[in-house]
Amino acid sequence: MGSKMMAIATIFLYLFSVAAAMRTRGFSTRGPAEIDVKKFGAKADGRSDDSQIIMSAWQTACTSPSPSSVVISKGSYMAGPLKFQGPCKADVNLKVEGTIKAPSDLSKLKSQGAWVLFQNVDGLTLSGGGSFDGQGAVAWKENNCAQTGKCNTLPTNLQFTSVTNSHVQDITSLNSKLFHVELLNCKNVTLQHVTIDAPEDSLNTDGIHVGRSTGVNITGADIRTGDDCISLGDGSQQVHVEGVTCGPGHGISVGSLGKYHDEQPVVGVTVRNCTLTNTMNGIRVKTWPNSPSGVATNMRFEDITVKNVSTPILIDQNYCPYNNCQQKLPSKVKISNVSFRNIRGTSATALAVKLVCSRGVPCQKVELADINLKYYGKNGTATSHCANVKPTITGKLSLPICAGSQG
Repeated sequence: MGSKMMAIATIFLYLFSVAAAMRTRGFSTRGPAEIDVKKFGAKADGRSDDSQIIMSAWQTACTSPSPSSVVISKGSYMAGPLKFQGPCKADVNLKVEGTIKAPSDLSKLKSQGAWVLFQNVDGLTLSGGGSFDGQGAVAWKENNCAQTGKCNTLPTNLQFTSVTNSHVQDITSLNSKLFHVELLNCKNVTLQHVTIDAPEDSLNTDGIHVGRSTGVNITGADIRTGDDCISLGDGSQQVHVEGVTCGPGHGISVGSLGKYHDEQPVVGVTVRNCTLTNTMNGIRVKTWPNSPSGVATNMRFEDITVKNVSTPILIDQNYCPYNNCQQKLPSKVKISNVSFRNIRGTSATALAVKLVCSRGVPCQKVELADINLKYYGKNGTATSHCANVKPTITGKLSLPICAGSQG
């Protein structure tokens, strides 16, 4: 009997020592393990490089056999580049409550295409109400595509590559050097209540870019930036965008498509209940002229409010922003099954609806219903222009659409 009691006592002391060790490493023994990076040694003074501490905390969580959390509590953390690499043994919640700042020195961020990279992670949650500050102001002048012809050479703020079954909620991206948030080769990812903020003149700072990803939901985002608020590249499939406010920015776009060979189809896009204010474009689909073959189909844009937006409804299959492409050769991207329903508000340009499709592969099955757009200017009324498309027009219209403008 005495030996049995000794064994029980030994086991108890062992479990007690393990729990104490976990607490000293930043774990909570109540429920899922929780790791506070400050307990790992992060300074959070906005000057010291906390990169290795944050990565060490992630590695500890990622290798844990049970769900765990990494907490970046309130404070200012200088860090980067950061690579949150999977696969992990269990779900991980990265809870960012403070502000993480990117190095302003571009030479420190050339080791990967993003400042903060999440790669090959399943079951990730990114939350906490904190911010990722890309400190991009010093870098935007380095990315003048119109003059240099070199684009996309700067790091994205947050890139998710091959991330699955994950949720991003209540985080802010500030002043990214390039795109704010980018999803590539992802599946079943939700972005909810994400805030994106950069000046109107920040170059190539797309808010959220999706490429070659399936099952992406973007809800309740508030986006102010210098390029597309949301851009959906090739391979975007079953993407749902709802409750997004956009402006300033270039609007919500599918594309541009057709710039490269072997692009994947865009299928199943829904954009609804969004508000665009003072944007350079509204909702648009854009493809390059002289493009390889491609497909963009089953796209719905509905219940959209626009306020002083230039060309609120736009299909542009002659997209050539820097006038360095062969515009005389038509796009070969096939656009079909597109609907614009209940689009209402004010246009900053007299041309409120522009549907310019490819003469090589004209648009098919385009529908416009209940379009109520007024020209915001002092003189004139809202107009439309259409080419290589014969849309179905239903419901109430505030302007004539595609009347005598084919060709």
